[in-house]
Amino acid sequence: MSAAALNSFLLVFAGLLPIVNPPGSALLFLALTRSGTRAQRAQLARRIATYAFFIMFVSLNVGAFVLQLFGISVPVLQVAGGVVLALAGWRALDAPQHRDDTPAPEAAQVGDLASMAFYPLTMPLTAGPGTVAVAIALGTSGSSAVGRPSVHIVAAVLGALVATLTIAGLVYVCYRFADRIQEALGDSGSDALGRLFAFILICIGIQILWTGFAALWMSLPPR
Repeated sequence: MSAAALNSFLLVFAGLLPIVNPPGSALLFLALTRSGTRAQRAQLARRIATYAFFIMFVSLNVGAFVLQLFGISVPVLQVAGGVVLALAGWRALDAPQHRDDTPAPEAAQVGDLASMAFYPLTMPLTAGPGTVAVAIALGTSGSSAVGRPSVHIVAAVLGALVATLTIAGLVYVCYRFADRIQEALGDSGSDALGRLFAFILICIGIQILWTGFAALWMSLPPR
């Protein structure tokens, strides 16, 4: 790997990994999919990792252009994403308790669980407004190939590609084996932990919303 590719990899990986936070997000993923089976969660993990990869890579390279095309600012993205994230947390917090004698999911319920793969499990839980905002900032600051007429463009894109693939792989592994936590804690313990992290998810959503609202408030013209 060339110096340009390595530099791009390190910038993107170090910038996005703390925001995506696969281990922490895996516990939230488990809280939102408690009613699913191990096979369903494994399938969801693959789809979420794939979606998250495309969101990160596209945001890095064309995210700023897309926001400008639709006239959307990053603070507005944060406000909308924060609302959605808080609502997803409330849905998990208010979900009925899962018990051992709960019947196996029916076909319609399985379809409902699969429909959650992109929203809310990928966006905004895994690669939400914070991830998109950081990726756009990295892309516009020179860590991606956009706006860099240089002989190192291909290497920079390759480095960003490997970084996003690595993070997506970590998302898959953490989500795929999140059910081991449920096995270790039991139904009652995993239910309590799931509701705790659902409440944390609400707090994260409100924090993102507040960050965007504060930025919008500061942008208002003085009276």
